Amino acid sequence: MPIVEHSRLPTFGALRRQGLTVISREDAQHQDIRALHIGLLNLMPDAALQLTEQQFMRLVGGANQIAQFYVHCFTVDGLPRSAATRAYIAEHYEDIASIRAQGLDALIITGANVATPRIEQEAFYSPLTEVMGWASENVTSVLCSCLSTHALMKFLYQIDRTRLPRKQWGVYSHRAVAPQHPLLRGVNTRFDVPHSRYNTITREQFEQAGLGILIESAEAGVHAAVSADQFRQVYFQGHPEYDANSLREVLRHFAGERDLPAFPEHYIPEPAGVLIDAYLAAAGQARQEGRPLPEFPEDRLAPFLDNTWGDTARTIFDNWLGLVYQLTNLDRRLPFKAGIDPHRPLDGLLPG
Repeated sequence: MPIVEHSRLPTFGALRRQGLTVISREDAQHQDIRALHIGLLNLMPDAALQLTEQQFMRLVGGANQIAQFYVHCFTVDGLPRSAATRAYIAEHYEDIASIRAQGLDALIITGANVATPRIEQEAFYSPLTEVMGWASENVTSVLCSCLSTHALMKFLYQIDRTRLPRKQWGVYSHRAVAPQHPLLRGVNTRFDVPHSRYNTITREQFEQAGLGILIESAEAGVHAAVSADQFRQVYFQGHPEYDANSLREVLRHFAGERDLPAFPEHYIPEPAGVLIDAYLAAAGQARQEGRPLPEFPEDRLAPFLDNTWGDTARTIFDNWLGLVYQLTNLDRRLPFKAGIDPHRPLDGLLPG
């Protein structure tokens, strides 16, 4: 069902051009359809801020639920921002005080880039945990991506993530290890998920915290887990929101932000590898000679890059928002409708 264009956020226009159904606030007010208010706490760096908006809003808007979706973008202090991005946030994002006062039915927290080995040392950690603490009590369900999963595990369970011997970077095969869970209805038993991280929460750490494992990979470890109540917090370590061309660390290398990365695993077919090798050679020569870098061959690469995870991601988001729709109170300041036990919100919906 449709995303409602309730502000001047440019992402609404981008999603409409991509074919997603986006309706005006005026049209929404004339439809007798329930609204769900979804928060998007965007922690991504400047270069990925708007793209991440589009990716998560596309997943929300692609859900086949009888609802209108108001997506409320906001962020927290402590993240390095350019003047242009600060102006963009000031114009298009909502403030946290307003979010808390009006309430949310569900909340998505994105990943983030970190500069220090320990999350709690990051300047944004304290304001992030304030939002997490409020949401844990007042929002029906919180869905975390990658770094925010690690931050919430630290905040709620005092569990430190484990440094990997090398970056987990690529597209990996996964299995649904709890296929009867309502979040996994209609999901294939085996599917792909992209990962891009230097750290992990292990199966043993999730289980130590009393969480339930939903999706796991033999190579990449746990992708999805849920809190002990099975729904209040949903944890992703991978990036199901990614587009087919999202794994592009080579551009950060030539921007001077990191060393030259290896190719992402299980993702670059041979013809694409030939194109990238040619670009690397040309870009390296240009940098050595002090010339501008050649344009990255995005259009030529696109036909060779497959998205093998998007349908699964849409199904899981569809299930997640469907459950929120069933459980949340009509008053978005309250997390559950009457009769729902906050400690067992999926009673009657779980098998057995």
